[in-house]
Amino acid sequence: MASGAKVERPGLKTCLAYLTAGDVLVVWRLDRLGRSLPHLVTLLEELRGRGVLFKSLTEGMDTTTPSGELRFNIVASLAQFERSLIRERVNAGLAAARKRRRVGGRPRAISDERMELIAEALAQSRSKAEVARAFGVNRATLHREMVRRAGAARNGDTGGEGPAASASAT
Repeated sequence: MASGAKVERPGLKTCLAYLTAGDVLVVWRLDRLGRSLPHLVTLLEELRGRGVLFKSLTEGMDTTTPSGELRFNIVASLAQFERSLIRERVNAGLAAARKRRRVGGRPRAISDERMELIAEALAQSRSKAEVARAFGVNRATLHREMVRRAGAARNGDTGGEGPAASASAT
């Protein structure tokens, strides 16, 4: 049996594709259907939109009855509230990090100093592949950095990582 936490569940995918309006999807427990509460609510709303009813034996959720529909709506409202709280906390955390001049994400693969040396090597008519090997950088990474920095220069950016990025590296 596939876990509810697994993203790819071919059996569930086949089952959901098979269901038509008027069918009732019956599961033993809610956690057998969805990875998380928001995922479960999304699945159930999709089923509802297709006219498919739902029944969970353990939790007694049964959208074929008015009381079951009420329980589903309460659960869906709580899931939406949970998503809103998470979004609010994430945004507050990001704002606090920006205030401390911190930025998230992965550090740049090539520092400004190394990029200057790479630019000098490229100016001497060395190929990108040769320069990438010499600096121990993947050629695709070198190309991506060159494109990013060229775009930043066109947009009036100094091309540097700025104090926020350098503060996060310390």
